[in-house]
Amino acid sequence: MDLIRRFFDYIDGLSARELVLKAVYAIAIVSASGILVAALVMHKILSDIPSIDKLDEYTPSLTTYVYDINNNVIAEFSVEKRAILPLSKIPVDMQNAVIAMEDQNFFRHWGISPRGIARALMRDILHRRSAQGGSTLTQQLSKLIFLKPEKTISRKIKEMVLALQIERNFSKQEILALYLNQIYFGNGVYGVQSASKLYFGKDVGEMTLGECALLTGLIPSPERFSPFNNPDRARQRRHLVLQRMVAEKFVTAQEAAAADAELIPTEKSTLFSSHAAYFVEYVRQQLEPKYGTAQLWKGGMKIYTTLDLAMQVPAEEVMEKYLSKYDQDAAKVRAQEPVKEASASDVSKSSVTLQGAFVLLDTRTGAIKAMIGGRNYRDSKFNRITQAARQAGSTFKPFVWMAALMNGYTPASIIDDSPMAYYYDGKDWRLLEGATDQYAIDLAIQPFVGNKDFKIWVPNDFDGKTMGRITLRRSLELSRNLSSIYLVTHVGPTLVADVAHRAGIKRNLDAVPSIGLGTSLVSPMEMASAFSTFANGGIHATPFGVLKVTDNSGRVLEESVPEETEAFSPQLSYVLVNMMKGVVQRGTGNYASRLKRPIAGKTGTSQDSKDMWFIGMTPDLTAAAWMGYDDFMSLSMKDWTGGGTVVPWWTEIMEQVLKDQPVRDFPVPEGVVFVTVDQETGKLALPTCKKKVLEAFMKGTEPKEFCEAQH
Repeated sequence: MDLIRRFFDYIDGLSARELVLKAVYAIAIVSASGILVAALVMHKILSDIPSIDKLDEYTPSLTTYVYDINNNVIAEFSVEKRAILPLSKIPVDMQNAVIAMEDQNFFRHWGISPRGIARALMRDILHRRSAQGGSTLTQQLSKLIFLKPEKTISRKIKEMVLALQIERNFSKQEILALYLNQIYFGNGVYGVQSASKLYFGKDVGEMTLGECALLTGLIPSPERFSPFNNPDRARQRRHLVLQRMVAEKFVTAQEAAAADAELIPTEKSTLFSSHAAYFVEYVRQQLEPKYGTAQLWKGGMKIYTTLDLAMQVPAEEVMEKYLSKYDQDAAKVRAQEPVKEASASDVSKSSVTLQGAFVLLDTRTGAIKAMIGGRNYRDSKFNRITQAARQAGSTFKPFVWMAALMNGYTPASIIDDSPMAYYYDGKDWRLLEGATDQYAIDLAIQPFVGNKDFKIWVPNDFDGKTMGRITLRRSLELSRNLSSIYLVTHVGPTLVADVAHRAGIKRNLDAVPSIGLGTSLVSPMEMASAFSTFANGGIHATPFGVLKVTDNSGRVLEESVPEETEAFSPQLSYVLVNMMKGVVQRGTGNYASRLKRPIAGKTGTSQDSKDMWFIGMTPDLTAAAWMGYDDFMSLSMKDWTGGGTVVPWWTEIMEQVLKDQPVRDFPVPEGVVFVTVDQETGKLALPTCKKKVLEAFMKGTEPKEFCEAQH
């Protein structure tokens, strides 16, 4: 009370003029303080506002597309599914629909709408909520590109300041184009082009008025108004957009009524294929280290590949059909086995799924036309075409036969398919001399039975039989193990390994007598590549999957050309391929002869039946097929071989692949001659010989003697 009394006594002592001056002075101090505080607050709010100069350089996250050889989309790499189009490519109906719903005064205002802001502010005050609504398209664009999606007064101020700057520096058409390419439409897609493809399966330029209205209705809340989630609400939103377009005189009432009667989509477009997942990952692993994660996933690149979906899709379907049946057959066999106390390993084996792999190469260029790395990419991303290391079994024998041809052997040469045994002397495996029959072998190894320091290897054939003296051709056709080891012993395992490496095998190979039985580990891709070398006249073409890569403006970043190296002479390659044709015509791959065209190939079954193979070739295509268990478990059907299991589904795949391909035989190079020989003796055939074959030879190596006995 004393303080108040003193204040009034002080006023009473002042003249009128002094009183006015004091009041003005006080008001000035308060006003200055208010302005200073407001300035500090505005400075704090606008201190981190981004520069709109970046809008010129702004590149949103774009989708990278992967195409097959016929420009069909195989897959896409994207963080946000988006494509950028100029305004001229976007339908006028789409532009008008957005303006009618989101900003009717877009072409008249200068970035912000005072009336809209005031209306939104009153709504916020009445409902006691944060600032919202009242945004022009330009404000929405500034928020989408530059600001965080928070609902605060400070963000609203930044939004308006940025909108004013954008309007001052860009034309209305540029702003509208940016907005239409930037706005979110739900389901991970941004921009009208990607939205049109997702919802309608078409380019934006093909959209109808009703579709333009439907997309526009999604903008405020894409998930809530989605036709997939709530079709009735989506129809209501479309109707509202069309009514707004009529009110703004963008369309007539009749046009709106027709558009309102259009059907709405009920499910996402199946525009993008779900096939070739292993191939897509193979491409990604090659390109991502080269261009970086950001460029691949956000850069809008176009990747043109060698894959042919017309070959890939039937290959996937056929392989799965056969392997599913084999799984059922194996389950029946296990069910019939004697009941015993189950161990943990037995339980795990009962649920193991048989796996398969298939790769198709262009014989001449190495281009990958189809690749199946396993039965289900979602369950296992391990690519058995490129990453697997499996025993090749008898599919490795053509490398032995090529080594033999290089050492002067011919298809008519006689080799031994007789019992043999090897012992290990501490440094190398050596042939046990004189052990040429089972009795002699048993006698020779008897003193060493049980001696851990003395290792013995007694190879045998699948059927447990021997054929004695046999021609080189017949031995390959029947896939004889003992004669393969005979050849390895005479030409040397080191040469066999060298031949395999020259053909296309990249992995290290053990140069041991068993190399011809395919005991070393290889991948199906290596085997397919190596076989294609023989089919290509001795020219090795490195497998590749990418033809061309461009950036989002169409600039070519890389373009592939086949990598070729001369590995073998065309004459020796043809002679080997001609023998491999006999595998299909008369041998273990006979099932494939139903294709009724020249096919060369080789079956294979690895040790303990853990791997089944068939690799077949035409002059144009080379295809490798494999099946087995990932845990190297033996296949449960004792009579299963590569010829009886893999060849049937390889053949059915190739029936689809080759149906529109011309029938061609392997071209015969100069320096190769043909003579008719006796299949049993390898000598020139007489008319009385019952088993004759037209055989190919390097000129000068053909037999000169005639067969003596009648067969």
